[in-house]
Amino acid sequence: QVQLVESGGGLVQAGGSLRLSCTASGRFFSSNMMGWYRQTPGKQRELVATITSGGATTYADSVKGRFATSRDNAKNTLYLQMDSLKLEDTAVYYCNALNSRTNAVLYRWGQGTQVTVSS
Repeated sequence: QVQLVESGGGLVQAGGSLRLSCTASGRFFSSNMMGWYRQTPGKQRELVATITSGGATTYADSVKGRFATSRDNAKNTLYLQMDSLKLEDTAVYYCNALNSRTNAVLYRWGQGTQVTVSS
């Protein structure tokens, strides 16, 4: 069974940086497109970044130029470098594999990691 474990969240002041990690079990990681999502209470989960197996990336407009995702296939690990953090980046962040054609997520969600940006 695939397990996704996110880490690296915390409390940071606006303008600061955090680096999130997502470690995945199983052999699927290197062949799948991966995505970072975030969710705040009462809102739908939002896709903020994707990275293909080959390393091509896309970003939501709200984070473009501030966030950067990367992956280490040898370590089955996905990263999200978050710079110039804003109050509105406060959320629980999740990772998952997604279908490259439909964007449907492929696995059960992990517990996520809380990012809180303070003024």
